[in-house]
Amino acid sequence: MTLATEWNYETLAQQTDTLQMIFESLPVGIMIADAEGHLLFFNPAAEGILGLGVTDIPPGKHAPIYGWFLPDQATVLPNDRLPLVRAIRGETLTDEPIFVRNLQHREGIWIRVSGGPLRDRRGTLSGAVVMLRDFTKEREELQMLLLLSQAAEQTTDSIILTDRQGVIQYVNPAFELTTGYNREEALGQTPRILKSGAQDADFYRQMWARLGEGLSFSGIVVNRKKSGELYWVRQGITPLRDESTNPTHFVSVMQDVTAQRKLQEQEFHLKLAREVQQRFYGTVPEVPGLDIGAAADSAYETGGDYFDFIFLADGSLMIAVGDVRGHGFGSALIMALTRAYLRSFAALQLEVHEILDQMNSALQRDLMHGQFVTLALARLHSGQQVLSFAGAGHVPGFVLRQCGDLSAELNSTGRPLGLFAENKCSLQPPIALGPGDIVVLMTDGATESANPEGDEFGSSRVVEYIRSHRHDPAQHIANGIYHAARAHAKYQPQKDDITSVVVKMCGTW
Repeated sequence: MTLATEWNYETLAQQTDTLQMIFESLPVGIMIADAEGHLLFFNPAAEGILGLGVTDIPPGKHAPIYGWFLPDQATVLPNDRLPLVRAIRGETLTDEPIFVRNLQHREGIWIRVSGGPLRDRRGTLSGAVVMLRDFTKEREELQMLLLLSQAAEQTTDSIILTDRQGVIQYVNPAFELTTGYNREEALGQTPRILKSGAQDADFYRQMWARLGEGLSFSGIVVNRKKSGELYWVRQGITPLRDESTNPTHFVSVMQDVTAQRKLQEQEFHLKLAREVQQRFYGTVPEVPGLDIGAAADSAYETGGDYFDFIFLADGSLMIAVGDVRGHGFGSALIMALTRAYLRSFAALQLEVHEILDQMNSALQRDLMHGQFVTLALARLHSGQQVLSFAGAGHVPGFVLRQCGDLSAELNSTGRPLGLFAENKCSLQPPIALGPGDIVVLMTDGATESANPEGDEFGSSRVVEYIRSHRHDPAQHIANGIYHAARAHAKYQPQKDDITSVVVKMCGTW
């Protein structure tokens, strides 16, 4: 052996040792096999990843020994798909996923495999090399990102991702559906496209001051859709930070609370309207010689029915029962207006039909088109035992004698209030009353209560109920009319308010 040959041999040995040291220190697993598939090299990283070192077995047996499975995690990797076998065939592999489960990895891990054939200087196949990388954690993180992406895409809350300057980088489908802006229209814009003007400049200064300090923001914000429609959102904005905790992006999640907001406003208005109505349903007066009862049962939180008792300067008692069209806060306001006009005109000592004429003129100016009020007015003249009556488009009232006979129907003498400028009411002839007689004024809620077959309770059943209970206290009769009508309707959902005022003559007043 010549000196040059010895030097080349030593150099080659040193290079081989160096390469082996490098391969053994790499964090990537390396497996090298000869052309027949016998393992020639297996570095510590490969042993650590697979949980098993080199074994003197043919390459076709690697799958069951090392526990290599297809991505379905159940099927053992076929022999012809083993990485070394494929590389020896001349194939090149790039980051192919394989599931590994064996005694050392009972829960299983995921690896990515790359590799290819080894050839000498003449191009002859001399073996194969594959590299292994554990990407279990990577895969879990990727799956988590995928789940987060799916959640963002499928959530009903609007999501916006902006850069540090507030330029929109991403919006989810819920944003498109809620705002009317599609993704292409939103990207590159800023959230100012949603600005409604409902929040002042100070609001935004405080918001950006918090975000600039790396703090989150949350609050109720009024936004504007592409159509111009305003809507309310519960919005949260969170900064996303880099490794140095510097904000790089902002993610905003907006929950549309418009329906909840409107419901809250509606509930507030209903509560307010209910309070207004309850003030108007005053205490039933106690009058010597009279037994008076009154009951008002609303179909909804608020109703349109109204009753009132007004003592006049001459000692007589005026009784009013009305029905304002509709329900809710608007009807409560009309009821308040009706009550104010009634009491004002009653103070002028006008007769009941004249009061109705004056009220019609006033309401006709105040009410919107299509709004109206029906009203029945009865006046019990003190010391005369006489009833005066006039009605404006209202359902009939009744006068029953002590014996139970129907003495008179108190029919309307004019049209509903507020509909027509020219609307004159007349006065019914006075009705003499005696001990035991009963006067009943009511709204149409009782008479129009229908059973499932469509049969209404009707006036005749109301009269019959009063007749059969004429010896009961007035309040019991008023309450009983409601319960009788509801029983007739088989307690289906109540469709209208039911109001009754009952006055029994117990002597001279």
